[in-house]
Amino acid sequence: MMKRDFGVAAAGSELVLATSSDEDHPPENIIDGTETFWITTGMFPQEFIIRFPELISISCVKIHSYNVRRLSIEKSTVKDPVDFEPLAKSELEHYEEQLQLEEFKLNGTRATHLRFVIKSGFHHFVSVHKVTIESTEEVT
Repeated sequence: MMKRDFGVAAAGSELVLATSSDEDHPPENIIDGTETFWITTGMFPQEFIIRFPELISISCVKIHSYNVRRLSIEKSTVKDPVDFEPLAKSELEHYEEQLQLEEFKLNGTRATHLRFVIKSGFHHFVSVHKVTIESTEEVT
C-alpha cells in the first residue's frame, strides 16, 4: 500500500479550529504544504483540530514545532469535531534555534479528526510548522 499524507490541505484535510491566530502566521499555515507556520498568541493550553475528508487509518503522526513542551493528541471518529478520545502525549525536548520533530506511531488507528493540544511551552509563544499524518490505506 502507498502512504498518503493527510496533514496537508491538498489531501482534502481542513483546519477547523485553532485557539489563536496571528495575522502574519495564521493556523491554516500548518496544512498549506509550504514553509510557513502558525504561531500562538501566548497562554496555554493552545489547540488546533484537523478534519479529514472521511474516516482514515493513521499509521504515524509527525509534528514539526518550536518551543512546545507538552503535547497531547486526541482523535474523533464521528462527522463533527466532538467526542474526542486520548491518543498520545509527549514531553518534547527543547532545541535552541532548531525545530522539534516528534513522531507518534499509531498503528492504524482510525479517525475523522485529530485534536492537538499544546499544554505548555518553553516560551510564551510556540509555533507549529507542519503536521504529517501518514495513512497507509485509501480513504474509505
